[in-house]
Amino acid sequence: MKIQTSLVHLTALCFLTCAGLAQNEVPQAHIVSLTLDRQSVTVLHLHPGFVSSVRLPEEVSSVVLGDPAAFKGEHSETEPQLVFFKPASPKPARSNALITTRSGREVSLTLVSDGASAHSETVDYVLEYQPQRSFLVSAAYPSVLIGESKTLGDEKPVVPTGTPKNNGDDHRPPIQQLDSPLDWHGKELRVAIARAEEKGSDMTVAFSIANDSSRTIELLPPQVELTGTAQKHHKAIKAEPVAVKDYRLGARRLPPGATTEGTVVFERPAFKESREQLLLQVAQAEEVDRPVLAPIAFVAPAKGAAK
Repeated sequence: MKIQTSLVHLTALCFLTCAGLAQNEVPQAHIVSLTLDRQSVTVLHLHPGFVSSVRLPEEVSSVVLGDPAAFKGEHSETEPQLVFFKPASPKPARSNALITTRSGREVSLTLVSDGASAHSETVDYVLEYQPQRSFLVSAAYPSVLIGESKTLGDEKPVVPTGTPKNNGDDHRPPIQQLDSPLDWHGKELRVAIARAEEKGSDMTVAFSIANDSSRTIELLPPQVELTGTAQKHHKAIKAEPVAVKDYRLGARRLPPGATTEGTVVFERPAFKESREQLLLQVAQAEEVDRPVLAPIAFVAPAKGAAK
């Protein structure tokens, strides 16, 4: 009888030990890297007691949770490109989250937690979004457009020229010269189209920006619009925004006398009226209502030609 009792106790002890080990079993960890695509929704696998991080290629402005009682989302200005998610309850839960970046991009997530009792659950420790791969070049040469059969050495970097001359008492460094001067627009904030290239229905435009003011300015993301003018009065009567697919700026903050280059990719409208034109719109943060408009050729010149 004592032997049977001992066997029962030993069996119960083994069962409890195995159950405890199963509860302490670490879920299978994953590190995921995806291309940023606003048309897709990413499933993020979470687990109670674990935190998952989402890294964006640009600064995050807001994070919204579908069910704040089931999940927690944290974002700090000290880590502007990171968002942290974790379950708020040990119970199974599903919801969604929406991340918005400072440039206006929206990233949609489906948050999934199978609960603390699930032991074979996969957990996404890190989800890293990579920027979309287009024929935009790296930040070191943001104004150079590279064809599929060309290398970096085949292109000449675009540098701004044609800006107003500085006064004799102005010690700002001079702006380098191009073989052909650019057509600058604006007064203190100066914008010039450097080059345009088409690939299918997409158009990529390289441009230069110069700060000819006496203060530091902060640039907003570039925009593109299709503007129509009246036949008699030659005044703009409509301005329709054109969706920007991708863009890159060499710098967002420009000190006095500084210049930078950028590229913008958008889907060009299939046609336009004779009195309409495409315009690149560049504005600074403190004067968003006074953007500088630079005309873009509706049909990009052949490769090797000027803008």
